[in-house]
Amino acid sequence: MAPKRPSDFEQQVLLAVWRLEDGAYGASVRDELEARTGSRVTQGAVYTTLIRLEKKAMLQSRLSDPTPVRGGRAKRLFSITERGRAGVLQVRRAMNRLWEGLPTADPAPRESG
Repeated sequence: MAPKRPSDFEQQVLLAVWRLEDGAYGASVRDELEARTGSRVTQGAVYTTLIRLEKKAMLQSRLSDPTPVRGGRAKRLFSITERGRAGVLQVRRAMNRLWEGLPTADPAPRESG
């Protein structure tokens, strides 16, 4: 049975983690999403999605060494798994098929008449 396709927001989180490579933790993922999408994203939504994707085996995590500042804490670093890459690539292929044959430029808005 094929794994369930990730939702739109799960895809965005997976792609942000993939892009960030070894530096993907909650706040960096949120910052990447906001920078790339131009939309505000809550930290809670990011953390909830990171944990859900880890339970689906699309991400894996590990604890970093504590930060060097006094009282520094370890960060939970995430990385995309082969299953996560396969999930976003599956969605991309499906979207590419849907776009085939459509004009590439945004059409001018139609005036209601």
